[in-house]
Amino acid sequence: MHAPAAYDFDAPVDRHGTWCTQWDYVEDRFGAPDLLPFTISDMDFETAPEVLAALRGRLEHGVLGYSRWRHEDFLEAVRHWYAARYDTPIAADRIAYAPAVLYQLGRILDLWSSPGDGVVVHTPAYDAFPRLLAARDREMRGVPLRDEEALERELARPDTTVLLLCSPHNPTGHVWSAAELERMAELCERHGVAVISDEIHSDLAHAPHRHRPWALHGRPGTRWAIVTSASKSFNIPALTGSYGIFGDTESCERYLTLLKDADGLSSPAVLSVAGHIAAYREGGAWLDALTAYVAQNLDMVRERLVRAFPALDWQPPKAGYLAWIDLRPLAVPDGVLQRELIHTEKVAIMPGTAYGPEGAGFVRLNVGCPRSKAEAGVGALIRALRTTSGATARTAPGAPSGAANGPAVEGN
Repeated sequence: MHAPAAYDFDAPVDRHGTWCTQWDYVEDRFGAPDLLPFTISDMDFETAPEVLAALRGRLEHGVLGYSRWRHEDFLEAVRHWYAARYDTPIAADRIAYAPAVLYQLGRILDLWSSPGDGVVVHTPAYDAFPRLLAARDREMRGVPLRDEEALERELARPDTTVLLLCSPHNPTGHVWSAAELERMAELCERHGVAVISDEIHSDLAHAPHRHRPWALHGRPGTRWAIVTSASKSFNIPALTGSYGIFGDTESCERYLTLLKDADGLSSPAVLSVAGHIAAYREGGAWLDALTAYVAQNLDMVRERLVRAFPALDWQPPKAGYLAWIDLRPLAVPDGVLQRELIHTEKVAIMPGTAYGPEGAGFVRLNVGCPRSKAEAGVGALIRALRTTSGATARTAPGAPSGAANGPAVEGN
């Protein structure tokens, strides 16, 4: 079963020569040129035609001067999206634009924590989180994904000030249940810990799983914020631009003071604003078709992997297009596998160690791409695993350090 004819996700798009991180700069991170990449989390699909039409219309006007985001077109598009997709009411005066999710995350950390404070993060962790926290002199306190005892212990520490939640979780694709989120909210309220919820993957949950915005769980009188963007779901990260939703208007205004006065960012990227409005007003049907297509890619990965290696019994993620694959039953050393993937199979697949030591023995395979490319990627992985199964725990001679220890990725 393939996508509707209106949205041809099977058609390949040549991204070479477009300054593309995933394709044009793969050698920077994997040490070899001309690899078929399954790496950074953007997709190889054109964005929704409705978004492209809005961008063309804005460009045809010809004047690209200073602009605003705090107007009804943008605010109502966000509010409509949350009401229609998540049955979640959002107050317009608690929405705030940002040039990027990580920028906003950092600035909210500045508001709600101090150097030396502890910030709790579920592990394995999106690789930008440790770097962001270290740069701000915050101590990252990692807790395993479903270890409630460790979570409560770290939140209870007197110098823990923030829970940095990734919802849905990157890299695993876990969609938090209502019970899990309620328990986190209860613990954070009890221990006076603020919550910043990175929900950039939220629109890509796979049925029957359903994303629940933190706005449904944040307690009155507590500090919380959602940071997110249409960039993942509509594949528009190159436009830049994101937004946040705050639990209180005072925090929202304090953040906007930093944005406008301290950082001089009062004029947004106008194409990002136009793209978000079109995506949220008109892009729902495209997103539904995309999500169904990605789910079929993931099902294909499962069928081929389990047929080749029944011991894996791998299950697709609950959200997103990133297949987080546990290869530990095969006992293949990470460096040995990466060497085979890079130098023999000529593919770039993210080693789990890029997301911390908890990722050892995993890979993250991006299947946000046409079926033919996804099939080539899983085929290369299977061949490399067949070749390296039973290899010794040493790193093969000549393996690049990035392959052995995880590439120094930029982005997500």
